[in-house]
Amino acid sequence: MADDLDILRNDTLAALAGAQDRAQWDAIRVGTLGKSGALTGLLKQLGKLEPEERKERGQALNRLRDELTAAVEARGRDLEEEALQARLRSERVDVTMPAPAVVTGTIHPISRTIEEMTAIFGAMGFSVAEGPDIESQWHNFSALNTPDHHPARTEHDTFYLPPKTEGGEPRVLRTQTSGVQIRTMLGSQPPIRIIAPGRTYRADHDATHSPMFHQCEGLVVDRNITLGHLKGCLIEFLRVYFDKPNLPVRFRASYFPFTEPSMEVDIGWSKATGEIGGGSDWLEVLGSGMIHPRVLANCGLDPAEWQGFAFGMGIERLAMLKNGIPDLRSFYESDLRWLRHYGFSAFSPATLTEGV
Repeated sequence: MADDLDILRNDTLAALAGAQDRAQWDAIRVGTLGKSGALTGLLKQLGKLEPEERKERGQALNRLRDELTAAVEARGRDLEEEALQARLRSERVDVTMPAPAVVTGTIHPISRTIEEMTAIFGAMGFSVAEGPDIESQWHNFSALNTPDHHPARTEHDTFYLPPKTEGGEPRVLRTQTSGVQIRTMLGSQPPIRIIAPGRTYRADHDATHSPMFHQCEGLVVDRNITLGHLKGCLIEFLRVYFDKPNLPVRFRASYFPFTEPSMEVDIGWSKATGEIGGGSDWLEVLGSGMIHPRVLANCGLDPAEWQGFAFGMGIERLAMLKNGIPDLRSFYESDLRWLRHYGFSAFSPATLTEGV
């Protein structure tokens, strides 16, 4: 083999032996075997030689190319293995050490309260009904026997939206989920037994009120429904929800346009300690009553044949009482510390007797 080929061979092998990483190895590979490499340049010069000399020189160059190609590939595999071993050493994990803490998300108290209420009423045979957040005034007020002069229909209590068509009646952000009850009675025949949880909107904002909040309303329509059915249903719900089998429950006469008779529902509690079911104080938690005959008639139901009862409660209010949450505004501030403290694990589904 000619001296220049020996020199190229020895220099290339020495350079490969001294390569410390893939970048250096690649530079040697390209500098020797690439399109502009040293060996490639020698191969291009074969055309200038005499036939006999070209044949001998060509064979020597081909042998050298095969030898250097094998050496380059072998060194490349060695460097890959060395890099892998170095990475394994640097990323070695001590399996005897405690695992790092993983911060997981939690279920919001409002979502958990809705789950619990759905589970309790579902066991009583109720199904969940839904409706639009933007309602007509008829669905939100008129069908519910709410007169035009009622304070709830004023602009400082209700959010009004432009009408759908020119000259039409302004629409409202629903102030209650009672519109779902109206839609259900219009769209299906009794017997009816539903709850309607969802967002509602009123122009109010302080520590115990929010312009957007959640309500859960219930509706039962059937033949021969009495006040006893209403009382039994709500007493059972409150005692199961608060996990207090002997929770004192009081029904107090009140007024709602859409029910007659109407009643506020109070539970026993301690004003001094906030304990549910303890002490001698009473706390109002929801409103209820027998469906007004006009509401039934507005929905095409004969009051002489069908009777029913309805109720409504604030979901945030019940969540605050059960979980000791002092300020309604905290529900909507997206404070992760608050959510981790009051939130619920996704691996502990709501049950009929879950207290926290």
